[in-house]
Amino acid sequence: MLDNLITEFDRGLRTLFSSARSVRPHPDRHVAEAELSAAEKRHALGLMRVNHCGEVCAQALYQGQALTARDPAAREALRHAAFEEVEHLAWTERRIRELGGHRSLFNPLWYTGSLAIGVSAGLLGDKWNLGFLEETEHQVGAHLDSHLSELPVQDAKSRAIVTQMRDDELKHAEMAHDFGAADLPAPIKNLMKLSAKVMTVTSYRA
Repeated sequence: MLDNLITEFDRGLRTLFSSARSVRPHPDRHVAEAELSAAEKRHALGLMRVNHCGEVCAQALYQGQALTARDPAAREALRHAAFEEVEHLAWTERRIRELGGHRSLFNPLWYTGSLAIGVSAGLLGDKWNLGFLEETEHQVGAHLDSHLSELPVQDAKSRAIVTQMRDDELKHAEMAHDFGAADLPAPIKNLMKLSAKVMTVTSYRA
């Protein structure tokens, strides 16, 4: 257990303070940079910063859930999903730099809160742990769909990244469902949406 804690602590530091690397090719690798107005670039940057912050939260959530999952198969599934989320971190971080911005200053705060939620979800038992994962990914998928409708039409690079992220998130939700995820009560789902809204507003601006 101590070894696991040390490993996860190191992973947390790397998530917050190091640049992530992607094993898969970046989805926008063959897409040309579009001409964006200052307002369009600023809006695209805000949206991509929100997405990066969401991936930081996902890393913390998965880490907390994996630490407390009882079923080895469920734990391995969580770790595989977390691995793909690292790639999302790499994609969004590079796009933020290309748009001339920086990562959210609030990432450490949201990481800590998400880690606590992940640990708590895992302690409730694997079916609730996976239920929380499934609902999270459904909400993230809807969130990314909304970004696709908000991003400048000509910003094909950002849109390619968000599209691939959405497809991956929905696969993670299906994975959790297949492993026996429980359906969360409506008040919990609404609380998750409220938390996501607060994170979106803060990270969009800074």
